[in-house]
Amino acid sequence: MIIGVPKEIKNNENRVALTPAGAKELIKNGHEVFVQSTAGLGSGFSDNQYTEEGAQILPDIESTYAKAEMIIKVKEPIEKEYSLIKENQLVFTYFHFASYEPLTKAMIESKSVCLAYETVEKPDRSLPLLVPMSEVAGRMAIQEGAKYLEKPLQGRGILLGGVPGVRPAKVLVLGGGIVGTQAAKMAAGLGADVTIMDISLARLRYLADIMPANVNTYMSSEYNIRELLGSHDLIVGAVLIPGAKAPHLVTRDMLKLMKPGTVLVDVAVDQGGCIETCKPTTHENPTYIIDDILHYCVANMPGAVPYTSTLALTNATLPYAIELANKGWKKACGENNELKLGLNIINGDVVYKGVSEAFDLPYHAVENYV
Repeated sequence: MIIGVPKEIKNNENRVALTPAGAKELIKNGHEVFVQSTAGLGSGFSDNQYTEEGAQILPDIESTYAKAEMIIKVKEPIEKEYSLIKENQLVFTYFHFASYEPLTKAMIESKSVCLAYETVEKPDRSLPLLVPMSEVAGRMAIQEGAKYLEKPLQGRGILLGGVPGVRPAKVLVLGGGIVGTQAAKMAAGLGADVTIMDISLARLRYLADIMPANVNTYMSSEYNIRELLGSHDLIVGAVLIPGAKAPHLVTRDMLKLMKPGTVLVDVAVDQGGCIETCKPTTHENPTYIIDDILHYCVANMPGAVPYTSTLALTNATLPYAIELANKGWKKACGENNELKLGLNIINGDVVYKGVSEAFDLPYHAVENYV
């Protein structure tokens, strides 16, 4: 199979979908790998490192899309890429369709095959291609939140871990999944007073067992969230419904319950956000203020630490990419249910319920295609 790796062109997105080591593994399996010039530079990989492993370098994004049967990316295609995607071309990347209708409609019109990292799912309901970036984003949420709590950046002026004789900051984490768990661990490690909320009592029991003493668990409900908002300095939105739009747990009217300078970090922004006042921002302009509350809503948080993120992501995606290349998407998805659940759009038909429900589009059973 001919595999193309374009350079990411989303604002400040420095990750790349395939490392030189990953290219070598695909080439060892008999495939051709074409990498757009400088695609790996932001993650610390030069064109020479790819060519040394047998990959070929193409000069621009147009030739990369034109050449490839399978495109491997990190972030969803943006508008200037829509017209480059061909009928029957397999695109393997994060899509997050349910949060952005123009992208969904563009991919339907392209008649390509869209296999989304975020909906590849194991039998135990875990999401193996979302986990590594969720781990990065969860930890980064605290790193960024701690920074924006500083007064010069318009936060409350609180040191996350406090000092002897002064209480630490209070951190509220909404959601006890991978992002929330990593956020709580990071905040606890920095000495904050942490509360993590979830709707699953079983998950809260597990978290209570594994978390340090400065992390409290609390059942998530609108009443309980409202009760806590006024006393916390950093609030992290970490809610995920696979392939679907995130629910709004913090609504606009709740902002008035918070102290001025409170920082909101919405990690669910690429799924629509679990904070109603959330809107996607970039690393270039990461924050904005509504009602004296600072919002950090960068949609590609792991892009700020591309070396770590690229290695973590390709560790997870490479085995699936090799399987897709070796067998072709139809056979691979027919034999591997994890990959089959990753299929969102096939030749203009929506085959993932969360996407069809988000925009009231006709749903087609994926079994009709594989």
